[in-house]
Amino acid sequence: MWWHSIIGNVSAGNMGWIIFGFIGQIMFTMRFITQWLASEKAKKTVVPQSFWIYSILGSAVLSIYAIYRKDPVFLLGQLPSVFIYFRNIMLNRKSEVQAANSNSLDV
Repeated sequence: MWWHSIIGNVSAGNMGWIIFGFIGQIMFTMRFITQWLASEKAKKTVVPQSFWIYSILGSAVLSIYAIYRKDPVFLLGQLPSVFIYFRNIMLNRKSEVQAANSNSLDV
């Protein structure tokens, strides 16, 4: 079949890991789709919270996959980003709390 030319002969266990890696890649791709849709809806560039959540999930899954594959280049490209994405969520939440507090003072 056509996929043999791409992935070769793969055992069932390895196929599970490949599917796991694809799931991570799909989650990582979803971040761009959600950001694009949110920006289209707002008619300006926005970065919704779901962007960061998909980023964390995708990077975490891809990091685990890279560890399994023993691929230091892939791992170095993914793992540090998880912490940056968490930090962005923390900054967003802090900003939301500050905005809510300032709005409650205006009332």
